[in-house]
Amino acid sequence: MNAKIILIPLAIAAIALALVLADPPREPDPRVGLVINPPDRSVSLEQLGRIYSDAASSGIGRSNVYMFWNIVEPQRGEFDWRNYDALFDAAKQNGLRTTLFFSIINGVTLGPFPDWMGNPQLGSVDSQSLVKVLDAALSRYDSIDAVIIAGQTESQFRRSEHNMPAYEALFSEVYDGVRAAHPDVRMGNSFALHHVLNKDLEHIVKELSDGDFAAFSYWPVDSLNDIVKTPSEAGEDLKKVFEMTPGNVAFFEIGWSTSGFVGGDDASQKDFVGVLFDFYGQNESKIEFLTWYKQHDMSEGTCGSRQSSIGDKQVELDGSGLGGNEHVIERLDRYVCNAGLLKTDGTAKPGWDEFKKRAGMQN
Repeated sequence: MNAKIILIPLAIAAIALALVLADPPREPDPRVGLVINPPDRSVSLEQLGRIYSDAASSGIGRSNVYMFWNIVEPQRGEFDWRNYDALFDAAKQNGLRTTLFFSIINGVTLGPFPDWMGNPQLGSVDSQSLVKVLDAALSRYDSIDAVIIAGQTESQFRRSEHNMPAYEALFSEVYDGVRAAHPDVRMGNSFALHHVLNKDLEHIVKELSDGDFAAFSYWPVDSLNDIVKTPSEAGEDLKKVFEMTPGNVAFFEIGWSTSGFVGGDDASQKDFVGVLFDFYGQNESKIEFLTWYKQHDMSEGTCGSRQSSIGDKQVELDGSGLGGNEHVIERLDRYVCNAGLLKTDGTAKPGWDEFKKRAGMQN
């Protein structure tokens, strides 16, 4: 009897010691992110909260929000935040930092801009109006710590390099205005690394690497949107960003599609997740943030078209950025719709388990 009584406190002590010696829970790395998206274009607030919670459980510390001027300021000086409050509330509830993409340049497209602005070219966009709307967003949403106002920037200037000085002047004025009001917020431009490499546009990156970082999106594809790289070859592509810019880099959208139609599969996506986190671990001090594209697959046929509606505007998706013929657009649709780590029904792909494992190891 006495022996049994003695063993009980010994067992309790052993458990307590194990708890003391165990590693404390890791805090999410605020630099590791995921583009959080529902599998359908319509989503309830309850579903949105659940989607953000599931994403945060992977160990990420940030996500992207995509904001458009014609939606947020439809009337000059009158802001409409209804389309964004729910996204930022969900991010804040889950402790996520936010990279804000505010669309001034989106590949070959400018804006879209509100009707009250007309159809300005880069040289006539009012920098003070842009600073005001960014200041309003940053003051309202304190999770934003990085701002990008140009995405796939190389596609905008591929055939119009003479317009680059006008954009450099605009960016400089906006950068100074934003940093004066929000000194902890960092700004940069974003480029599609695969377009840069496929079309020899490194000089545009070097010319426009202004601000606090140069950001990149990346798909392992050729100009037709077919996957032509192995995961290890894609890892070698990532290293080339350090040759293009002297400062820090960021990865705004980086991913791998599992669509067999474009040459993808589950195993390659999983392997690339591992390659990506190895790359991050080796270069962490030079990387502002790294965000995977994306959480969920979407139904095929909904991800690529000649036009896309953004508020009351129709945005063209042809030209040097995405390609204008049906062959390229079909591959774009298949690639993007199947780039998620989760299928449309929520079933996890092998890449999701690898992502959670590797994201949880950071920090």
